[in-house]
Amino acid sequence: SNFIDPFANGTLITVAFLMNKYWVYIIASQKNGTLYIGVTNNIIRRTYEHKSGLIEGFSKKYHLSMLVYFEEYDDIHMALKREKSLKKWRREWKIQLIERYNPGWVGLYTAHFYKP
Repeated sequence: SNFIDPFANGTLITVAFLMNKYWVYIIASQKNGTLYIGVTNNIIRRTYEHKSGLIEGFSKKYHLSMLVYFEEYDDIHMALKREKSLKKWRREWKIQLIERYNPGWVGLYTAHFYKP
């Protein structure tokens, strides 16, 4: 596989843990497809888990694996507040948010964490 394995030693994952960062993220099945909003302390690991089908539940059931949007936070409480807020948004607002920052619905995991 050409993707970073977040469970391997010496990857970017170590840096993410040390930085105490949190991410609110949106994954999708495809462009304009089913959306899921979550929060994590490790965006690389969490996206890998979604892509690999390692997380049971909504994202696995609806084949959501494409990271299309994320925001970074230093404070878990702010990240959780933002996640709850986004989950209440109308679908069209979520799509507008994604398209403002990712108009081509590019898979951000591949764009940011792909090993050549």
